[in-house]
Amino acid sequence: MKHLVLTLGFTLPLAAAEPWRRHTIDDSSQGADGVRLADVNGDGLMDIATGWEEGGLVRAYLHPGHRKATSKWPAVTVGKVKSPEDAVFVDLDGKGASDVISSCEGGNKNIFIHWAPRDGKDYLDPTAWKTEKLPATAGRQMWMYALPMQIDGSHGPDFFVGSKGGNGSIGWLQAPENPRDLARWTFHKLQDAGWIMSLIAADMNGDGPDDLVVSDRHGKTRGVFWLENPGPERAPDPSAWKRHEIGGRDRELKFITIGDLDQDGRDDVIASEKKSLVWFRLEDGAWAERVIPLPPGVGGGKSVVVCDIDGDGQNDLAFSCEGAKAPLSGVRWLSWEKSPLDGSWTDHEIAGPEGLKYDRLVVSDVDGDGDPDLLCCEERDQLGVFWYENPFQRKVD
Repeated sequence: MKHLVLTLGFTLPLAAAEPWRRHTIDDSSQGADGVRLADVNGDGLMDIATGWEEGGLVRAYLHPGHRKATSKWPAVTVGKVKSPEDAVFVDLDGKGASDVISSCEGGNKNIFIHWAPRDGKDYLDPTAWKTEKLPATAGRQMWMYALPMQIDGSHGPDFFVGSKGGNGSIGWLQAPENPRDLARWTFHKLQDAGWIMSLIAADMNGDGPDDLVVSDRHGKTRGVFWLENPGPERAPDPSAWKRHEIGGRDRELKFITIGDLDQDGRDDVIASEKKSLVWFRLEDGAWAERVIPLPPGVGGGKSVVVCDIDGDGQNDLAFSCEGAKAPLSGVRWLSWEKSPLDGSWTDHEIAGPEGLKYDRLVVSDVDGDGDPDLLCCEERDQLGVFWYENPFQRKVD
């Protein structure tokens, strides 16, 4: 499949307005590395799982309610492991409590299951959690990301995993009848990988089951692509997962997001790279690459999200950066007027000069006022886990 690559001619003025208000959720450790959301206690509010890479902690944070969201959140250290790169909630044994999976890189090279206490009243008690190493992953690869999903149609949730470096791969872990019998979990390698940044579940071909959308940053396998879900019976066969290219084989792409940027009824894939955002858009049945240069005064691109930030009915782009040494900004957003295809983007400030290495942005209405706020982590100036309060007020029914 051929790919059309267009670099749009943008007019990007200096960032407008003051930085958004930043509210700290936790800054008590070092190297906060990503936020993953889920409602773990059934109160309708999104809670957070985070790994602190340099601090060697995996923590869960419970949303304290809209009125208290600007203060630090109730937290629990669910486990202490070296070099946690990712942490995600999932009820692995179906007992009604949200456990946590942590993926560890560096010299650790393990995936851990942090079993939650059965009684919800004990969720914030660190002594009620139990941490166990998953034997099928022990010492094999530098694990970067996990994505829970029912893949084989039986037992409890399975999950996709991705790694980087020597022996790097994409694969999935198949749950046994008793998920707590960790020795019976089976790892199925799907393909080699250089440095996995994103794993996203999405039905890319409209056939029902979710496929796996991937961004791989380095090496011969790099690029953005999706692996076609072959169905439960064929899932253990790696040759059954057909790879479909989206683009970026000649780029070092980092985090990706899926969303309908131009609101034409079709999902787009947007990726971040050092000096630009790359918009992959289906045009006449093929993926076209439209390059959106990052504005002046920012660090190197790290992640991107699609949402209507200012409530004008048009989807915008917010992006985060690493290498954002002051006076550079680490988070900004871009809006458009007539069409995102004509290059008339306007640049707006979010973070200001504070922070150096920002991670993946996540959209959520944290304070319940009807607009999308942004959650993130920062790993070098130790801003920790935090959220930016959207200044565009909207009416809440």
